[in-house]
Amino acid sequence: MTYMEYKGYLGTIKPQLDDNTLYGRLAFIRDLVTCEAASLRKEFETSVNDYQDFYREQGEESDKPRKGAFDVRTGLELHRVAEANIPSR
Repeated sequence: MTYMEYKGYLGTIKPQLDDNTLYGRLAFIRDLVTCEAASLRKEFETSVNDYQDFYREQGEESDKPRKGAFDVRTGLELHRVAEANIPSR
């Protein structure tokens, strides 16, 4: 997968060959933010800015592209073993 980066956000790039258009989407956030253009860089940056402005106007914080954590499903038995080996505080 190819990504663009702007203000810490990553965006996907997908060419639409039948009409020579590039489509993009902000990656790793829950909201759907898209852009399309013949040249995607400017539209991608505009989409990021519009997304952040929307939430700022609402008095809220926009979704962050990465939080530094991820969930891993281990299965019940491995979870029990790991939990049993966590030192108590």
